Amino acid sequence: MIELKIFLKRKMKCKFIKPDGTQCNANAMSGLDYCWTHNPDISDEEKREAKQRGGQARALTIANPLPALPITEPNDAVLLIVDTINRVRSGELDIKTANCLGFLTDKLLKAFEVSKLNDRVEIIERVILEKKTRY
Repeated sequence: MIELKIFLKRKMKCKFIKPDGTQCNANAMSGLDYCWTHNPDISDEEKREAKQRGGQARALTIANPLPALPITEPNDAVLLIVDTINRVRSGELDIKTANCLGFLTDKLLKAFEVSKLNDRVEIIERVILEKKTRY
């Protein structure tokens, strides 16, 4: 009985064979031999339209754009994070936009860090060069 349940739960793989000779890894559509992409009963036009609609549905646009914030130093990025947290908590900002802002702010903070380290390295190199030229 247990073996039968495991067999019934197992998804059938698409039977399409790719040009390189390997089998498609996608699950077949329920009761069919092929996945949606390789199902010969679905026209190329239907597939193309569905992909376009899917891409449009996933596209994220902001209904009420937020004002631009000048971010010229790490403290500005901290204020942006605080503002983002508060807007999410109050329901003014959706999670996807907040995640994007968090990701980009993290990259910006790393860029500030690298820039600061580069400045420090340049100062150290100048000091070393000055000491070499004195002796």
